[in-house]
Amino acid sequence: MLFWHGIPWGVDFRGGTLVYVKFSHAPNDNEIRAAMDRAGLHNAKIQRYGQAPNNEVLIDLAVQETNEQALDRGKTQIINALETNASAGKVDLNNASSFTIKNFLMEKDPLHLGTDADQKYTALAQAMVNFRDKVQGGVLGSIDQLKGIVDPPVVVALSDGFFVSDFGVRNVEIVGPQVGGQLRKQAFLATVYSLAGMLVYLGFRFEWIYGIAAVVTVFHDTLITVGAFSLTKTDISLTVIAAILTLIGYSNNDTIVVFDRIRENIKLMRREKLSDIVNRSINQTLSRTILTAGLTFLTVLALYLFGGEVLHGFSLALVIGILIGTYSSIAIAAPILVAYQDWRLGRGKRAVAMPSKAK
Repeated sequence: MLFWHGIPWGVDFRGGTLVYVKFSHAPNDNEIRAAMDRAGLHNAKIQRYGQAPNNEVLIDLAVQETNEQALDRGKTQIINALETNASAGKVDLNNASSFTIKNFLMEKDPLHLGTDADQKYTALAQAMVNFRDKVQGGVLGSIDQLKGIVDPPVVVALSDGFFVSDFGVRNVEIVGPQVGGQLRKQAFLATVYSLAGMLVYLGFRFEWIYGIAAVVTVFHDTLITVGAFSLTKTDISLTVIAAILTLIGYSNNDTIVVFDRIRENIKLMRREKLSDIVNRSINQTLSRTILTAGLTFLTVLALYLFGGEVLHGFSLALVIGILIGTYSSIAIAAPILVAYQDWRLGRGKRAVAMPSKAK
């Protein structure tokens, strides 16, 4: 994260433009990226979403303007970049609005409607757009597909002014840099406040060293999870932050189970070394930890494999976090108690891991 990939913030946090495009054929990511570069839209991130047969692609651009003109301009740039069969003087029917279609029909007036033209052609244009977007999934294969929707003279007129590309821009979303910066700050504060709250609770419930050990462990889990996203260059979105906050609670739950057994065994085995008590406590809770974490891991693994692109980041964070969280509860949190106790005893101070009173 420091020297290589950095933290791969998603568009929610860094700001940018998301363009949802549906193709009539299986899209080629390299060709799309090359087309973006030729249009001056560099460093575009190409990501598939939805089911594979739907041929849907999400194009992530680092364009951070937020006004409506920039939204329309960005959409036009992408359409111009992807069009490979454009016809001179004709408009792409797959990316035309109902308003554009209506105005063309008003000018041509293929049905010779006269005074009723505006209302009639508005309804026809909307019917064609609805057929394209809701029935054909946003992409028409040819203008002839409209023959069952509108009268033949309208289809003939459309052939004079429109052509059909092999893609359709379904939606364009822009997240401004100020919004992204605010979300980054809020995500950071949410994580810090959750860690602070757990530190206070564990310090009150056990001893302060227990709370510190738990917070260090959770910080380790969070760092490893975010590091895995950095290594794989997977964007961190708001849903990933939700997964990380979930993991903070999940990991602490496992840690508290071990700490509770340590506290119970300290009362029963006061004459034994703390390291032996901790080792025995971990072994006594090991089967419970493996069974609980194993079942949860299978659930989130199924979510990762079959949950679809929308849940990919969320489920990936859970898959990594549960593995790391289970390991850290056993091999990091409890040994911190022993290390701290040995350090204090080596300096001639009183042991603090032993509870001073029953709680």
